[in-house]
Amino acid sequence: ECWEMVVECILSGIMSVNGKKVLHMDRNPYYGGESASITPLEDLYKRFKIPGSPPESMGRGRDWNVDLIPKFLMANGQLVKMLLYTEVTRYLDFKVTEGSFVYKGGKIYKVPSTEAEALASSLMGLFEKRRFRKFLVYVANFDEKDPRTFEGIDPKKTTMREVYKKFDLGQDVIDFTGHALALYRTDDYLDQPCYETINRIKLYSESLARYGKSPYLYPLYGLGELPQGFARLSAIYGGTYMLNKPIEEIIVQNGKVIGVKSEGEIARCKQLICDPSYVKDRVEKVGQVIRVICILSHPIKNTNDANSCQIIIPQNQVNRKSDIYVCMISFAHNVAAQGKYIAIVSTTVETKEPEKEIRPALELLEPIEQKFVSISDLLVPKDLGMESQIFISRTYDATTHFETTCDDIKNIYKRMTGSEFDFEEMKRKKNDIYGED
Repeated sequence: ECWEMVVECILSGIMSVNGKKVLHMDRNPYYGGESASITPLEDLYKRFKIPGSPPESMGRGRDWNVDLIPKFLMANGQLVKMLLYTEVTRYLDFKVTEGSFVYKGGKIYKVPSTEAEALASSLMGLFEKRRFRKFLVYVANFDEKDPRTFEGIDPKKTTMREVYKKFDLGQDVIDFTGHALALYRTDDYLDQPCYETINRIKLYSESLARYGKSPYLYPLYGLGELPQGFARLSAIYGGTYMLNKPIEEIIVQNGKVIGVKSEGEIARCKQLICDPSYVKDRVEKVGQVIRVICILSHPIKNTNDANSCQIIIPQNQVNRKSDIYVCMISFAHNVAAQGKYIAIVSTTVETKEPEKEIRPALELLEPIEQKFVSISDLLVPKDLGMESQIFISRTYDATTHFETTCDDIKNIYKRMTGSEFDFEEMKRKKNDIYGED
């Protein structure tokens, strides 16, 4: 089953805007494959084989629009830039997520979003706060092009571990900086050169500065709106969209793709982008993700009754190798009946009992009205597609934001075109092809 349509939609949109001829085929009757939203609620019950129909207390089924893999957009992040570049933003309405929280010692704390919040936060002691503030000022002033801002750090050589040491930051602060600000899923980053981490924290701060409450956005009516926006866009630039098209086979000659067979006809192509479900022999499994969709009739405790939020449980806090994520949205986004909340818990599976692994997150959500559990394989392409010209996206990971997905998009773009994904360059080209707006 295909969960990965957002990547394909964005790439087909970008390629169309860049003047390429695009045919987009989808075997599903609706846009966005299975990564889209499920509506009405009855369909979600069927999909997860839950007996009976939703209780009266859930309100009207058609008021529900449940994203199977919800991810927030970073306000200043790559996906928003892609949406602005392709002007898909015309078709979407976003709401700012009300807060980001981090788990420490069994409790959740708001990730401070202003200096006043940082000073008042019980996440750190007084001296720790001063050191942390110094670190944040350093990050804000850091400029890769200006060595005067490095203060003796070599961005390409000094590890992040050494940078934390330089500012004398303790383990808890390191946990929340690396996982709730830089959004790393594991601690591997500590021994890598620090420039990437510094840039990620910068992105977080700049995104936060745009709207104030949190750096995250979520579309009204759910993520299903994204692929639809890209489909409209593609049409404007002369792309063709076909829904309900079963893909019978991908035709390869001398190791290179030449077309796709559907309903007895062959659509010829020079390049093909698809998700792993279409090419089982060209991908390999590298792990699994467990996701649990939880319906609640109350906001999550200790979030100040937020209508939407993200909670990150850093792996160290629960003796794991990878973080656990909670992403919560609600009726405020027109994705649930009035007064209802949808929280999705996700993590990379590490043991034989994945449901036990997410217990710390589920405890934060109690009481839970209904749970929908899925475990999906993480699939990645076996090769880069240079020879076959078949470019395969990776399965969605456990993160609750789109940054890793965007890395995949940029990576496929580079493999397809041979050049780096560069917005400024693309804007100039777009103006050459279609004139200024």
